[in-house]
Amino acid sequence: MSSNDLMKAVLVKNGQGPIENLYIGDYPKPQPTESGQVLVKVKMFGLNRMDIWQREGKYPVPPGTTEILGVEFSGTIAALGPNVHDFQVGDEVFGLTYGGAYAEYVLVNTGLLLPKPTKLPWEHAAAIPEAWITAYQALVTIANVKEGDNVLIHAGASGVGIAAIQLANRFKANHIITTAGSQEKLDFLKSMPLPPTDAVNYKTEDFSKRVGEITGGKGVDVIIDFIAQDYWNKNISSLALDGRMVLLATLGGGSMPPGAEITPILYKRLRIQGSTLRSRSQEYQTGLVGGLKRDVLNRIEGCSTESPGELGHFKIYVHKVYKWTEIQEAHREMELNKNSGKIIVEVTQA
Repeated sequence: MSSNDLMKAVLVKNGQGPIENLYIGDYPKPQPTESGQVLVKVKMFGLNRMDIWQREGKYPVPPGTTEILGVEFSGTIAALGPNVHDFQVGDEVFGLTYGGAYAEYVLVNTGLLLPKPTKLPWEHAAAIPEAWITAYQALVTIANVKEGDNVLIHAGASGVGIAAIQLANRFKANHIITTAGSQEKLDFLKSMPLPPTDAVNYKTEDFSKRVGEITGGKGVDVIIDFIAQDYWNKNISSLALDGRMVLLATLGGGSMPPGAEITPILYKRLRIQGSTLRSRSQEYQTGLVGGLKRDVLNRIEGCSTESPGELGHFKIYVHKVYKWTEIQEAHREMELNKNSGKIIVEVTQA
């Protein structure tokens, strides 16, 4: 195999393992041979919690997906596959992929691709796809948030949490309550132009009691949760009549806790739905990208061609940009849960 057939990529020694197993090595360069595919030269990529789980061998990737980590990126189109009419070589883009973003080049279907506005920084473009599409899917597509709803968003300082808080403002939710684990993160969230109405430190306060106090005993209509087991009973207690909870991860445990409350699901007529984005079909994800483009993208700072309006523009928050030679440090930062906003990695000379 010639050097022209190879690219550099972040790989995992032995296929899985600790942070120290991450390294930059040679990997076969993909080619856009299928209809609607393009090859993108990656400028920056975003880190997500699933990257850590996949590195550790705890996250099964969709069938046929590359072993290379990463599901979101920004970059320029390097080559076109068959039947591509909406993009050209050299176009600046950002988007989603089922895997492979931790590399010099990544294959993408054009349905998961968006043109990068000139004023949108590369790192902000790479921070949008996974977080904002997941938040949009959970809050709008699944939970059907509407004006006047009370909303509880856990992990408020995460990429998805920050996006969901701003979206809840956009859809004119009433009480927008969020949780985080430090005063620094709570202060950051309250400083956003589109902030939560209330921010609760889950380490020092019982968030379900605070929900009751804030809502006058009514509870919240929507919960976006990533914790599962550890929060189960408090979440059930926090939900109002006909409440909806969307479960996006199981960071606090993947089984029901002892003494799990089940009966309130019946008499409060609760709807609880789990969802992941990566396992969804390309058709489904393409629909979400279309929804993001229709309802969100033109309101993001750096993307908008409109005046801010009464609510202002959505903001993209990047915690830190690492060079990809610092990929181990980037993963370590995410594992320590220090970030408020997205961790982004720039593809540079190895």
